[in-house]
Amino acid sequence: MSKVDTAWLRMDSDTNLMMIVGIWVLRPGVSLNDLQQRVQERLLPYRRFVQIARQDAAGAHWIDDPDFDINRHVVTGTLKHERGQSEQEALQARVALLATQSLDHEHPLWCFELIENHDGGSALIARIHHCIGDGIALISVMMSLVDGGNLPPQRKKRARKAGMEAAEDWVADTLIRPLGDLTARALEVAGGGAARSFSMMASPQQGLNDTLGGAMDLARMGGQLASDLAALALMPDDSTTRLKGQPGGTKRVAWCEPLPLDEVKAIGKALNCSINDVLLSCVAGAIGSYLREMGDDTDGQEIRAMVPINLRPMEDAWKLGNRFGLVPLVLPIGLDNPIERVFAVRARMNALKGSLQPLLTFGLLSVAGLLIKPAQDALLSLFGKKTTAVMTNVPGPATKLKLCGATLEQNMFWVPQTGTVGLGVSILSYGGGVQFGVIADTALCPDPQRIIDQFAPEFERLLMVTLMLPWTE
Repeated sequence: MSKVDTAWLRMDSDTNLMMIVGIWVLRPGVSLNDLQQRVQERLLPYRRFVQIARQDAAGAHWIDDPDFDINRHVVTGTLKHERGQSEQEALQARVALLATQSLDHEHPLWCFELIENHDGGSALIARIHHCIGDGIALISVMMSLVDGGNLPPQRKKRARKAGMEAAEDWVADTLIRPLGDLTARALEVAGGGAARSFSMMASPQQGLNDTLGGAMDLARMGGQLASDLAALALMPDDSTTRLKGQPGGTKRVAWCEPLPLDEVKAIGKALNCSINDVLLSCVAGAIGSYLREMGDDTDGQEIRAMVPINLRPMEDAWKLGNRFGLVPLVLPIGLDNPIERVFAVRARMNALKGSLQPLLTFGLLSVAGLLIKPAQDALLSLFGKKTTAVMTNVPGPATKLKLCGATLEQNMFWVPQTGTVGLGVSILSYGGGVQFGVIADTALCPDPQRIIDQFAPEFERLLMVTLMLPWTE
């Protein structure tokens, strides 16, 4: 197991389990037998789903489960309806409960629970441990389950040099490849001495220019690296709000009805902003409105959210594992003007472009996986003090998919919160709509539905103000 995946395996705590939790709402319903058969055919060829994660003094590794049973991993469940509770509220309560129940570490770390009769169809609740893969990888793998999905590509056997150590494989797999063009450029400038010598013999001036250009690139890269290291090291603790504190371990989840993606795009075009800028500004507005509704003064306040950034080529997502870094995004929750807020978000997003912070945080997770668990916990606890939320924004398929003949009407997922972080925010576009979901620790946010309920009004405010602006060709 790579050191990054080992870090995630050991990151479970009493208040935050390292599971990615997802929900699919399907109409009409699907049966357990059909779902189990589809999982057998499409998911189990990914070996991680039939393997146990084992830890020992040397670290962690994968072994095949000699007692694998599909009936242990794809099960049925029922919803408990409280008095006056809607179908969605009952489903949200079930998702929240499962988000706090640990997976069985004696077997592969995943479980699907099918609610066969839910709101005229079925609901599928998926829980997968983060050590198996990150969100991008798991979305890619889950897409193999839908009608028309593909089996995993066949891995090519690589010739291995005699004496190559596993540690060298890990360095190649988890540090070199994700750097992509950046690393290739640096290595070319730093290590291509022989080729450059021949090139300079043929064309001395051109070779000198290339070398100077490469040195300039490395200098700029070094300056960026120093700046980003300082930004991470000197990052102040996050604002003190009711969303910060010690989580208690009880969760609640909520999600909204989809917003029209075309309207989001129209706002972005009118304001010369990206779709991300528009949606993140609405998230900031919803959280700010919630805090003001609770009686808090948010004037001038900001909170920090850690946003995962993919570091792998998308065509390699099926290989699973964790290949992402994190960037800290400051959300201006104190700005009530929706136009001012979206421009503030745009400026902060632009400032993060070209940042090496995702690579640095990926390296930090790699180092954490090398340490003993108490040292790992101490290292990663720094993020808890500096962060209020973990936030993901994932573009999904533009058209609705089917599973075993049923239409996948809605989907939503949440990545886990680490340490003392008690708020997870997810934005997912799918089938022409955009959904906003929150998972929260009840000690810090007893009713995340109240944040969700602010999202659509904040979007409508932004839409209305945008329409009132002067339009030019």
